[in-house]
Amino acid sequence: MGNVIFITIIKGICLYILALFLSRKIGTKLISKMTFFDFVMSVSMGSIVANAIIDKEFATLSATTALILLAILTIFTGYLSLKNIRLRKLFNSEPITLVENGTIVDENMKKIKLTISELKMKLREKNVFNVADVEFALMETDGNVSVLPKSDKKPLTPYHMNIKTTSSGIEKDIIIDGAIMEENLTSAGLDKVWLISELNKQKIKDCSEVFYAGLDNTKKLYVSKKHSTSKETHGKYGIE
Repeated sequence: MGNVIFITIIKGICLYILALFLSRKIGTKLISKMTFFDFVMSVSMGSIVANAIIDKEFATLSATTALILLAILTIFTGYLSLKNIRLRKLFNSEPITLVENGTIVDENMKKIKLTISELKMKLREKNVFNVADVEFALMETDGNVSVLPKSDKKPLTPYHMNIKTTSSGIEKDIIIDGAIMEENLTSAGLDKVWLISELNKQKIKDCSEVFYAGLDNTKKLYVSKKHSTSKETHGKYGIE
């Protein structure tokens, strides 16, 4: 039995290192939004690694040992990444420039095995539809793409027009499924009298009619009423 644990540990360490190496070779895009093919490949690799580590005769013991070992290796790898920048780059790669001043960096595209179609899809996800509008596009270590539009393509904001704005802050839950969150209401410096008054302004007579109500820093109350019928009318919301 002790021999099984020892062999499992040796196989686990070797396959963990191999998996890290192969993942780097496959490319960062594998951990971003995957295509169906990428998904099948990642699941297959995981299954192969698991089957290779676990001993069939002592499956429970071997699987438990492998699970604990992989957790320890993951924690240890994370610790090394924090302490050593070279190992951090080795384990996690580093941001890669995909577009620079409107020009696609083809060498980097080939390096991470990213196609033009995939690049344009990731740019569209950032509301950028023309490569020429991009000053910089970087693939981060987590597989996501960060995009900096050219200065003349950035959306106009109140800052550009020197207009002062007030932050609405994080919305606080005030009513959930007809129940008042009294703690949040009190912390906002308000009471039930104020709440009922605001609901009446929106032609709501009782809190039981409200599915959700939230309050921002400007004391603006957002209210979503319960539907009178639970059955959805066919085609009502434009789906199905």
